[in-house]
Amino acid sequence: MAGKIPQHFIDDLLARADIVELVDSRVKLRKTGKNYSACCPFHDEKTPSFTVSADKQFYYCFGCGANGNAIGFLMEYDRLPFPEAVEKLAATRGLEVPREQLAPGQEKRQRESQSLYQFTEKAADYYREQLRSHPAAGSAVAYLRNRGLSGEIARDFGIGLAPPGWDNLLNALADSPEKADQLELAGLAIRRQDSDGNTKPSARHHYDRFRNRIIFPIRDQRGRAIAFGGRVLGDDKPKYLNSPETPIFHKSRELYGLWEARQANRNLERLIVVEGYMDVVALAQFDIRCAVATLGTACGEDHIQLAFRHTSELLFCFDGDRAGRAAARRALESALPQMQDGRSLRFLLLPEGEDPDTLVRQLGGERFQQLIKEQSLPLEDFLFDLLSEDINLQTMDGRARLSKLAAPLLDLLPDGVYRQLMFQQLASRTGLDKETLQEVIRTEKARAPQQPQATVAAGEVNPTPAPREELEHRTPPEPWQRDNNYSESAAPSYDSPRRQSQYRLPPERMLIALLLHHPELAAQIENPQQLPIEGNADLALFIQLVELFKSRPQLNFYQLIGHWRAHHSAESCDTLAKLAISPLVSVARQLAQDDNNLEYDPHTEFNDCLRRLQQAADKQRNRNLLDQLRNSAQLSPEEQLALLANWRKKQN
Repeated sequence: MAGKIPQHFIDDLLARADIVELVDSRVKLRKTGKNYSACCPFHDEKTPSFTVSADKQFYYCFGCGANGNAIGFLMEYDRLPFPEAVEKLAATRGLEVPREQLAPGQEKRQRESQSLYQFTEKAADYYREQLRSHPAAGSAVAYLRNRGLSGEIARDFGIGLAPPGWDNLLNALADSPEKADQLELAGLAIRRQDSDGNTKPSARHHYDRFRNRIIFPIRDQRGRAIAFGGRVLGDDKPKYLNSPETPIFHKSRELYGLWEARQANRNLERLIVVEGYMDVVALAQFDIRCAVATLGTACGEDHIQLAFRHTSELLFCFDGDRAGRAAARRALESALPQMQDGRSLRFLLLPEGEDPDTLVRQLGGERFQQLIKEQSLPLEDFLFDLLSEDINLQTMDGRARLSKLAAPLLDLLPDGVYRQLMFQQLASRTGLDKETLQEVIRTEKARAPQQPQATVAAGEVNPTPAPREELEHRTPPEPWQRDNNYSESAAPSYDSPRRQSQYRLPPERMLIALLLHHPELAAQIENPQQLPIEGNADLALFIQLVELFKSRPQLNFYQLIGHWRAHHSAESCDTLAKLAISPLVSVARQLAQDDNNLEYDPHTEFNDCLRRLQQAADKQRNRNLLDQLRNSAQLSPEEQLALLANWRKKQN
């Protein structure tokens, strides 16, 4: 059975590939000095800002930030998963892609998964065919037409029919007990049981899970049908039925309609998160092809992370009833830890009794989009409005209640400019200063330790603005992105490195940026695992980089990106690409080269960042010890003295 693609083959393939030839076969390039340029294929623009470097085999767009190597370009432009992109690029070089041998257990699991994928794909084909040809299809077609759906939308979403009867799918796909067992494992069949829970020996062991229902295939990010949702045509209950969890389907990790939205939009400006299948397809019918839905579960952090991998803006569009408002509240809480700078979250609660399906059919697509534009609320307004309900902010008691409700939620925000601005907003609404809000957070955490921990230390609002947004969105190009027409005088103006402390990156990110420019710095880290990694995603990313550079010091940047796309998430790969062009490193280095009076010492900066991290970890440890002392009522006097002595020792 095929295993992973060996990394050495990926490196060799990237070394052989010609990204200029590859991109030019899809987007007409024009030579500009050493590099090539064109209007970006990933967003609409009139002036070319898309650059391809033949020397570095890398592309970058100054307009939208799209970047990567030859494999990354195929993934984005041809909308291919990583393995298929490697296969396609290898075919252009006349190479056959090798595969690593899997361990016996892994090979068995992969073989089982492939079998399930085959059954779910065959089931999707079967259901689509029944909608076209089954004698009972008339009522299903009439229902879809009554809901305003066209044949084109039904085709694009693969809508089908599970006809009435107990064993239609079993008769079509399971001609043996083993295949019936596979259909059960895929969630498509249910095992029969008698009254005492045992299988009847004389009867067929299974029956179809979906019967007399309109079928909505649920596709993964590769477009494969992995599960199904069914809407009943008669009076049976439940009205909507979903596939159970299976080895290839986990409802907390999938969004219905995401694959279709990606196929319809080369550049997803936003995703609209709704509650049901019919909401998604009804919006698509009115040319709003960017809606997704959770699968019978609340919108969780995994859903948010998945959505943010494909767009920077999410809009939650829910019913305005109590259930819809509760769903919006849960989505908000799940989204807060994911709100990095540059991401946007909006909420639209519809009039009570309406949902996106019914409302878009009343208003039409254009007016529905206008409704989104005019009435949706950004996260900050929705959060404070939601928490301020039934609170009189004109009273001190009301402002105190708001601070106690809001501060712990805001503490879930990741470090950055947006977090700082949200705390400033809370301070202006309550009249409390930052130190008081920090104390509120510590107090609420002590009272409710079961609440999720924030990704940074409690109550610490980092006053450091994000350099990319605060300095200039069009960062100066790296050496591999510059052509002969580039000049420093035409680049954005920056202060010298000695005057940039107000734009300083967090130490974890500065370490990553420095390491990308100077891989030899990895040798300074003797034991990466001793760093305070707990709850710090950026530091975990840095440690992974250190270990990679220590094991493979010969890696260049585009080989690194190729390796990262193969083994890590697209989000972390994008983080590396953005930090690689951080002006705080690239511009400082360039200015130091042009001015002998300026110092550029990456080793000193690297060690300084490590020292700052250690100081922050020590500070947090001291806080924790102090909290233990404050809450030591249940400790014996001897234990309290021992704890106090330990704290004093740490202080010294």
